Amino acid sequence: MTLTGKIFTGLLFTLFASGAQAQRVLTLEQAIDLGLKNNYDIRMARTDADIAANDFDYANFAFAPRVNATAAKTWSRTATKQEFGNGNKRDTSGLKNQQLQAAVNLNWTLFDGLKMFATRQRFQAIEILGELNVKNQVENTIANIINSYYNIAQQKQQLRALAEQMSISDERVKLSDAKFQTGLAPKTDYLQAKVDYNAQRAMWLRQQTVIEQSKAGLNQLLAIADESTNYDVLDTIPVDLGLVFGDIIANIRNTNPQLQVARQNVEISRLTVKERKGDFFPVLSFNSAYNFNESRASAAVNQFSPVFNQTRGLNYGFSATIPIFNGLNAHRELKNAKLNLAYQQLALENQQSQVDLLLKNAFKDYEYYKMALTLEEESVELARENTMVALERFREGVSTTLEVKEAQQSLELAMYRLIQARYNTKVAETELMRLKGGLLK
Repeated sequence: MTLTGKIFTGLLFTLFASGAQAQRVLTLEQAIDLGLKNNYDIRMARTDADIAANDFDYANFAFAPRVNATAAKTWSRTATKQEFGNGNKRDTSGLKNQQLQAAVNLNWTLFDGLKMFATRQRFQAIEILGELNVKNQVENTIANIINSYYNIAQQKQQLRALAEQMSISDERVKLSDAKFQTGLAPKTDYLQAKVDYNAQRAMWLRQQTVIEQSKAGLNQLLAIADESTNYDVLDTIPVDLGLVFGDIIANIRNTNPQLQVARQNVEISRLTVKERKGDFFPVLSFNSAYNFNESRASAAVNQFSPVFNQTRGLNYGFSATIPIFNGLNAHRELKNAKLNLAYQQLALENQQSQVDLLLKNAFKDYEYYKMALTLEEESVELARENTMVALERFREGVSTTLEVKEAQQSLELAMYRLIQARYNTKVAETELMRLKGGLLK
């Protein structure tokens, strides 16, 4: 190993030893598992789905009769004074009376233009929509977690790249100082090398802050405390370079979660139109009631008035409510339902167009970054070799510090482009799988 390589290895060890204290490694699979359990958006979507499922559980009761019971008891106190034509007088002051009334009423809708069937189907469709919304949110959350997780990984790679640059700058500082002390180079070379080293050191410190901020962003997706950043992530970014456009687009209209949601909204609107059409039909109902009345008086008003009276009985029959005119409200609601159906169909077509566009653009990005990844891998190797050669030439005194600095900058840019190309390839791959609906396995 050359002297430069030994210095580089030693500095890397020094830089990372302080940060390599025992930290729990959080894998991507563990992060996704935490997100699926804790993410706020998923939990809210699941609550909405539970509400829809609860509504559908009670939808069958739309076919059941409605039974209501009423009961009342009243007390009264009256005072009556009367004078008759024959001169007689009657005073019934202080007459007390109590009355008990009770009834049980049953109303059973037998026919309402099939509206109750459409209502039940709509509740079922809303329940399915709730589950599709959960799936869509889960897919989006998984994609966000993957991108956030590998964003931390790329920031760590940037930190490692900065450490490599610092190792080269440190060697420049030492060589420039040695040459200045022996009179082989001006002090300006040493000062410039020191400035460059300090600038990279500042960038290295800043990069550590960026990593902590990126971890905080991941914590928010996982719904864990911001203080819970005492973990590390794997700093490799695996990419699948074998995705084929034909395989992704195949059956995407049935697998894309957003299209599934839009299609289900169309179905709900169609059932709403069916409900509104039921308002134009007569409603046939079966009605029955059991009534009980009882009254007690402290005294009779006259010889013909009862002191105690009780009646009870059962009645039943059929009733028909025929809509004739209600201010054209039924027509208004039906027209609105049809307009909403047309709107949802347009929304579905628009969503299909957007998915097609997003898919094409994501695949173009994927293809571009795949090629860029291969190109930048070669560029980094060339730039690293060029930097090492420039550093050796500078040590031997056949080149200037400016040549080393230019080689360093080329290496820095090449490494940055490589890291970005790898991360962007992963982002494009994740987006393709999200559009396909293939992240949730």
